[in-house]
Amino acid sequence: MFTGLITDIGEVRSVDRDTDARFVIGTAFDLSAIEIGASIACSGVCLTVIEKGEDWFSVDVSAETLSCTTLGVWQPGRRINLEQSLRFGAELGGHLVQGHVDGVAPVVARRADGDSVRFEFEAPADLARFIARKGSVALDGISLTVNEVDDRRFGANIIPHTARETTLGTTNVGDKVNLEVDLLARYVARLQSN
Repeated sequence: MFTGLITDIGEVRSVDRDTDARFVIGTAFDLSAIEIGASIACSGVCLTVIEKGEDWFSVDVSAETLSCTTLGVWQPGRRINLEQSLRFGAELGGHLVQGHVDGVAPVVARRADGDSVRFEFEAPADLARFIARKGSVALDGISLTVNEVDDRRFGANIIPHTARETTLGTTNVGDKVNLEVDLLARYVARLQSN
C-alpha cells in the first residue's frame, strides 16, 4: 500500500527488454534501509526491488504490466515519481493507493489557473464510472482530488508544490499517465453489481 505522496523523482538509467523488462532506476532514497523484495511505486506501479546499489535499484516488469501502463514506452533518462510502501503507523496524508494501475489516461488539456495548473485527463471508457467529483485518483502515483467530471474527462488542479516535487510539472497535452481509480469506488461498484 502507498499514500500517493511522492518522496523522490527518480530516473530510468537503463532498460533491458525481451518479452519482459528489467529497469535500473536511479534514486536519492537511502537504499541501505530498503530490503531486496521491498515494494516501491514507480510512477504509480508497484514494483519489487530485485537488486540495488548505492544510488540505484532494479525491478523486473512483466509483459502484462508493460502492456497496460506507460512502462512499455519508458526509455533511459525518463524521470519517474517514486514512493516507498506505507509503513504501519505512518501518516496517511493522501489516500490508499495499491500501485495496481487500472489504465492509461492521456492529458487532453493543461492551463494556468492562478499559481496552479489545471489539467484535464480522459479516462478509459471502462474506468470513467469510478471517477467522481471530489473523489480521489492516483495519476503517475500522485494522489489527487478530482475537481470536475464530464463523461470520460476529468480535471485536477496541481498546486505549485506538486508541480515542483513530481513529474506533473513537466507533463503536457498528449502525454499519458498511469491511472489508478479509488480503491473504495471499485469495491462499492462491485457490491452494487451483485
